[in-house]
Amino acid sequence: MDRIRSRRLFIRAALIAPAALAIGQEGRAAESPSSGCGRPGPACAVTTPPRQSRGPKPMAIMIPDAEVDAPIEVCEIVDGVMSAPSGPWVVGWYRESGHLGEADNVVLAGHLDYWGVGKAVFYHVGSLKKDDDIQVIGDDNQQYPFKVEWVRKIDMTKTGADGIRQIVGKTADERLTLITCGGDFDSVTGEYKERIVVRAIPVQ
Repeated sequence: MDRIRSRRLFIRAALIAPAALAIGQEGRAAESPSSGCGRPGPACAVTTPPRQSRGPKPMAIMIPDAEVDAPIEVCEIVDGVMSAPSGPWVVGWYRESGHLGEADNVVLAGHLDYWGVGKAVFYHVGSLKKDDDIQVIGDDNQQYPFKVEWVRKIDMTKTGADGIRQIVGKTADERLTLITCGGDFDSVTGEYKERIVVRAIPVQ
């Protein structure tokens, strides 16, 4: 009889022990600090801030008073040097500069003339006057109108690349900047001595 009773007590203890062990483990887990992203669930959710969309890229430009009606290609500024547009009749937009509709400086460049061609796309840009109209077409197929604010000539022999960087740098408000060559041609350096810069403001 005592043997049967002892056996029952042993079996009961064997059944109770795992449950007690599980309860003890849950208690210790509750006391342990959270491992944060070491476990799945809301505690590991990482919120990615929404990516700010940029304004449209310029795709074409029309300047009636300068006889300009041209496509725009993407150019780059490499080591502080502005790469030249690929041909006489295309205008270059610098990807490091602003997009249309942004509070920034949209910088476009075009050739004054071209070897074996003669007059090129921006040949008449230097003759623009204040309030002359400029139309830029974005890659959203919308027109972005500008009016000339000022036209200046920069002597590269005195100003150098730093002066140009100040002109093409970021602006507090939306601006359009056109650049081409000007002045006398230096046969030694193979460069024109001046740059013609046109600054335009958006038409509201």
